[in-house]
Amino acid sequence: MTNLVETAIEAHGGMERFSRFSFLTAKLHQGGVLWGLKGKATVLEDCHVKVDLKREWVSHWPFSPTNNKSAFTPDRVTIETPAGEVVEELLNPRASFDGYEMETHWSNPQVAYFSGYTMWTYLTSPFILKQPGVVSEEVESWNENGETWRRLRVTFPASIATHSTVQSFYYNADGILVRHDYEVDIQGKNAAARYLTDPVKVEGITLPSKMRIFPRQPDNTPLSEPLIVSVDLSGFHFE
Repeated sequence: MTNLVETAIEAHGGMERFSRFSFLTAKLHQGGVLWGLKGKATVLEDCHVKVDLKREWVSHWPFSPTNNKSAFTPDRVTIETPAGEVVEELLNPRASFDGYEMETHWSNPQVAYFSGYTMWTYLTSPFILKQPGVVSEEVESWNENGETWRRLRVTFPASIATHSTVQSFYYNADGILVRHDYEVDIQGKNAAARYLTDPVKVEGITLPSKMRIFPRQPDNTPLSEPLIVSVDLSGFHFE
């Protein structure tokens, strides 16, 4: 059987092609119950996102109702004016979520932290599997909707901010990522399943244009509701 990491990377355009680019920008529309539970229903409902493909840095803008933008790294998050003036700062951001549950409200820098690491993970997958310290192991395949999906159990190093240390990535017969499971450590370790649909090809790289995230049950099946987060992406641009 072929190496699943290599199969997935080649199916999404190949590491050599992906490595040509430094940034990816897209238009982002988000929905789902999460944002209202956090007291931020419309802050990033319609915005733009820019992801650094070489290091873990992400920016979202605008933070409605302002024109401010975020700058996320694992160790520091800022909210800045369009001119670059820092109006809010959060150092050691992950520690700020200690004791948080699903219904605990977030500050704008906490929104920027969560949205930053999620979009970096999402928009660099499966190429993230080649990051230093990331360990992947193929495990038993999974049957869903009449299809058999190959699965990777991935362990992330502490240097990468992401949902949880151990996550699972599911690939269809073409090697395209179709599902992604994790526990959201910063909000009570809620188990979730992210579904990726309507892939598009940009500069030879395959990217998901729609994502839907649902609660995941102990038997590994998703609940059909509530829809935790919906993500629609368009206007992709590599540079």
